[in-house]
Amino acid sequence: MALLVLKFGGTSVADIDRIRNVAAHVKREVDDGHACAVVVSAMAGQTNQLVAWVEQAWGFKERQKKNGGEASAQYDGREYDAVVSSGEQVTSGLLALVLQSLGMRARSWQGWQIPLHTDTAHRAARITGLAVDELRARMTEGEVAVIAGFQGIAPGNRISTLGRGGSDTSAVALAAALGAERCDIYTDVDGVYTTDPRVVPKAHRLDRISYEEMLEMASQGAKVLQTRSVELAMQRGVRVLVRSSFDPPDLGGKKHAEPGGGLGTLVCHEDEIVEQNVVSGIAYARDEAKVTLLKIADKPGVAAQVFCPLAEANINVDMIVQNVSEDGRYTDLTFTVQSADLDRALEVLRKAKDQIGYLDLRGSTDIAKVSAIGVGMRSHAGVAAQMFSALAEKGINIEAISTSEIKISVLIDAAYAELAVRTLHSLFGLDSR
Repeated sequence: MALLVLKFGGTSVADIDRIRNVAAHVKREVDDGHACAVVVSAMAGQTNQLVAWVEQAWGFKERQKKNGGEASAQYDGREYDAVVSSGEQVTSGLLALVLQSLGMRARSWQGWQIPLHTDTAHRAARITGLAVDELRARMTEGEVAVIAGFQGIAPGNRISTLGRGGSDTSAVALAAALGAERCDIYTDVDGVYTTDPRVVPKAHRLDRISYEEMLEMASQGAKVLQTRSVELAMQRGVRVLVRSSFDPPDLGGKKHAEPGGGLGTLVCHEDEIVEQNVVSGIAYARDEAKVTLLKIADKPGVAAQVFCPLAEANINVDMIVQNVSEDGRYTDLTFTVQSADLDRALEVLRKAKDQIGYLDLRGSTDIAKVSAIGVGMRSHAGVAAQMFSALAEKGINIEAISTSEIKISVLIDAAYAELAVRTLHSLFGLDSR
């Protein structure tokens, strides 16, 4: 008997009919003799509605009007989490009821009941521990555990949430704690593709992808898995299978874990992949925003004065470019953040203006980040040169560049994002496979 963790996203549990479909997938695995823990997200659209109610209660729009278009989003994160986490509670109870109606033993578990412990960073909490002894005992006795994803319990017995997409992280953490054979992430796509098929019709599904490649794909804009869930899977060696909940439930759960098995993409260690491509995929992100500080004194400590307040506000910074003036006295500093964090980032920097000493502060969202990703870059030279030349031939200007051992990212005008993706997908031979 294998122990499996199955996770179903919001579109997979969007209504009762889809929850019944999820139950059929779970029943297939149980009938095959597996012990199952099922992690669920809120029903599609429900989290957005809950967030909207929080902002309405806080008077967010009224504050914007009063303050000339700006408003502080610093409402009580603990109460935000109490409201927003309720979506997963509803789904877990409904799925447990459907499973029971099929004659299966099942019960719902909330984050605090496991318990799944987190730190105090409400709205984006990190998991600090899991106590799974009771959960494991119930599962080995044949009971299906239906777990509300995205949520845990913070010090002070307050409900906490793990950030958007946090149910993926809940599932991987649970799989690691339980020592599960695999964590199956069911979503509305049938695996990980070389790029977005809506942009490039010739994009194809990958049978396997390494943790490192998937981590870069997720962090650079691919929406299949949450970045933190991939990072945790890599750290703990959890094999993750990404597959569609809309596959017929009667398709078995065994053969699809093998390359060419026809279902899903397996995220695993690099040494499990026989043939490595130079570039495995092209990712892009439109939810980036650019922040520029003009004419900062070029002296030690200034960068810390810029980025420390942002870190304290839990705002993640990605690409950073610094241009020093000809006389060496001043510098312009440009960096990117998530577009959802732009207003908060500008607010933080305005408050720190006296300490930083910049002349002007600008923010914009008319940019996109496009990335080429592949472990084969480690052993192949000239990838960057090829990439930059191809973009130049299409008249695409590069505003910033960021690289890692297996990734090259460029910041470009948002209007050219799809052209850049199609160009690079063809350049690296991903169209023809």
